[in-house]
Amino acid sequence: MMTLYHGSERIISRPFYGGGSIHNDYGMGFYCTEHIELAKEWASKGTGQSFVNKYSFTIEGLKVLNLLEDRFSVLNWLAILLDNRVFAIRSPGGIRARDYMLNEFLPDYKKYDIIRGYRADDSYFAFANVFLNGQISLRQLSRAMMLGRLGEQIVLKSPNAFDHIRFMESIPVDSALNGEKRIRRDIQARNAYSRLAADTPGQADIIMMDIVRNQWKDGDERLR
Repeated sequence: MMTLYHGSERIISRPFYGGGSIHNDYGMGFYCTEHIELAKEWASKGTGQSFVNKYSFTIEGLKVLNLLEDRFSVLNWLAILLDNRVFAIRSPGGIRARDYMLNEFLPDYKKYDIIRGYRADDSYFAFANVFLNGQISLRQLSRAMMLGRLGEQIVLKSPNAFDHIRFMESIPVDSALNGEKRIRRDIQARNAYSRLAADTPGQADIIMMDIVRNQWKDGDERLR
């Protein structure tokens, strides 16, 4: 049994399958977190009333894709983003890199009931975008992903998963206070990333086109 939170501008007492945008990180689904403070920040996107919806959830009998397990790399996460989010790809090399990522590193994520992984908010999405365009190394991207573990999320993807969630209560949120926290956390992540990006790449550093040229495959030991 888990406790999940979903930040929103409204009370959602009955989450339903088929809602949400197809262009979210992992496609259509119900996006939650185990961290109430993070849910408060996600809810606070404007100046109006917002809520944290609290649920009980059991994963027994569900197929779980946990992208934080050692058998997955940051490239698996990036491939799923490429399959759903809209990236600004600025060159033929970037298009080639996108296609290679989708062909070689995309897990069969649509067969799972729930997905656990990073949340690509503005700062994390920017990190992924510059890596795809060859501006930072794999080492820098991997370290950037560790800057805020509070950015993890759990996504309900199947009708079966929605049968396992139960509404408990809605908690009013101070939108102004938590909106400031969300902005401050994003600034901190970007500042930490800027320090990483300022590092001079070493000879052992790998950029996206190295992965394409050398035909790296999913599960390659070098990704560890």
